[in-house]
Amino acid sequence: MSAAGRPTAADALGGLLDAVSGERMAATVAALAGAPFTGRRVGSAGGAAARAWLAQHLADLGATVTLEPFAVRFVPEVYTTPDVQWYDGGTVRRLAFGRDVAVHLASADQPLIRRGDLAVAGSGDPTGRWLVVPPGMTLFGAYGHANGAIGLLFGRGVDADGWHYTMLAGPNPGPLPILTLDAATHAALHAVAESGGWLAGNAPIRRLDVAGTNLHGTWHAGTGVEVLLTAHYDGVGDHPGLRQPAAADNGSGVAVVLEAARVLARHLPDNTRLSVALLDGEEAGALGSAHHAAQLRTTGATPLVINVDGAGNLHQAAAVEAGGPAHALLAALDQAGRHTGLPLVAGPVASDNRRYAAVGFPAVGIGAGMAGYHSPADTADRVETSTLAAVARLVVATGWLATADPATLQSLIGDKR
Repeated sequence: MSAAGRPTAADALGGLLDAVSGERMAATVAALAGAPFTGRRVGSAGGAAARAWLAQHLADLGATVTLEPFAVRFVPEVYTTPDVQWYDGGTVRRLAFGRDVAVHLASADQPLIRRGDLAVAGSGDPTGRWLVVPPGMTLFGAYGHANGAIGLLFGRGVDADGWHYTMLAGPNPGPLPILTLDAATHAALHAVAESGGWLAGNAPIRRLDVAGTNLHGTWHAGTGVEVLLTAHYDGVGDHPGLRQPAAADNGSGVAVVLEAARVLARHLPDNTRLSVALLDGEEAGALGSAHHAAQLRTTGATPLVINVDGAGNLHQAAAVEAGGPAHALLAALDQAGRHTGLPLVAGPVASDNRRYAAVGFPAVGIGAGMAGYHSPADTADRVETSTLAAVARLVVATGWLATADPATLQSLIGDKR
């Protein structure tokens, strides 16, 4: 309160921040990570179910809701569980999909199990063999040694939980089946390939042309400053027999954006415009945001874009990436961080914010960590309620400060340390 007993701008912002509910966001993350939404891959039934659920959520918050479809080509899908086993000279060992073995994005589709002796790429006759690609050899280098080979076997790191990462954006399919192996398995096959042994396996991966769909919610129809809150709702999707919940990436970002919109919609000045874009196709190359940014550009809009991707595990500070003419927006974000007590550091946030910045909009990306990236370990129980609350408070404060009349802010706002 001011000395005269009137509420200050700091009091007004404090009321907004007090309205943020970490528990409500945790419930949103748990719902999005649930089995009915099957990993939310672009173009999938799970993605469509999640979109319908989110559209109703936005409508319940009082938003005007619209859908915007766009085309997405060549989305990779492992359509049945690969069956891979190998012989080390004494024992036949079956490899566990997702842990020991995965299908490389550049793999040709090979649903049939093919057996052949092991050999090392670049050493000996490759004909009719599975080639273990030595560390350091590139994909194109391996192709140069693979004439007549059955397929290629690459080593690949796994995450701290022992899972292979699932990616949707990457190289186009090549001429051969390609499997990736965890480091220990790759080393074992490399050793056996020098002295004998065989592998039998398949690579059931296809590419699909699908429709992605962005989901938009709008509050206020003013002609003043527009704040656009964005987060991608798609995930990398489930594999056959493997749930990939996509809780932190990016159910957490969606939960933050919905909660921030719920609070801001009631308190922004009437002449401002508040919009939310829940974006599809981020995992396939940030295609939803590219589509939306191009649309906005043609209308002459100049929104202040705040994108959240990963609000699951805060480690001391949130990462911020600014792009476009974002000086004023970045100043509001910095002020919000100081006022809410959330430390901010400059760091890469390789997400939809870059698509908006690329067409000239002020854009910031916020990332606050995630566990189990692109794997079955990205579960709702690993998303911290305290991190959700901290990031949502930051977004609320940033949106409020960015649209408030500077004359009403007073120097107290953001001076907390």
